[in-house]
Amino acid sequence: MRAVSPAPLGLPVVHLVDDELVVRDALAWLLRTRRLLSEPWASAEAFEALLDARPDAVYAAPSCLLLDMRMPGGMSGIQLFDRLVERGLVTVLPVIFLSGHGDVPTAVSAIQRGAFDFVEKPFSDNALVDRIERALAASRAALERLRERGLVRQCVAELTEREREVMQLVVDGRPNKLIADALAISVRTVEVHRARVFDKMGVKSAVELANRLRGLADAA
Repeated sequence: MRAVSPAPLGLPVVHLVDDELVVRDALAWLLRTRRLLSEPWASAEAFEALLDARPDAVYAAPSCLLLDMRMPGGMSGIQLFDRLVERGLVTVLPVIFLSGHGDVPTAVSAIQRGAFDFVEKPFSDNALVDRIERALAASRAALERLRERGLVRQCVAELTEREREVMQLVVDGRPNKLIADALAISVRTVEVHRARVFDKMGVKSAVELANRLRGLADAA
């Protein structure tokens, strides 16, 4: 029985974290004109509360975080970014910093630690939206890779111990006769196990099987 694919990803969303209402409203309006959904957050603490309450939220749809670097009176953008790095979220939730001229060195340092990009104020609407769209595309690609790995793990979990042994030898490039000799079983039995492995893994060739498993090895 083949693993069931997860539900389709939701519509992309841009999270806006800025302590100034006028800035959040202006950014939300800009994104609406480009047919992009957004969710405003008045503080870094408010956005982090979302992650605490709904830890799977950022895995349900492509998303990115447009984050003001300085927010006096509470957690700064850099502090929130550091917490996202600790949570391992900056790949599925790319961070774009909004920074003033004096913040550029800090923004560059954040990029070296995994931030997606930064936009210096005052910024061009077109340049900002272009960066956002690239961040959302990167988020989608990261989520799809995670989902593919999850499906492969489910498929592998459904294999019997013997099927896993046959699968490994198939991936190693051994023909059925050598697999049969290695496992002390008949060639016909190898053929049956091989067919079941291909069916459960959702592949049609040894090359395709190896490519699916490579994604798990790369993530290890």
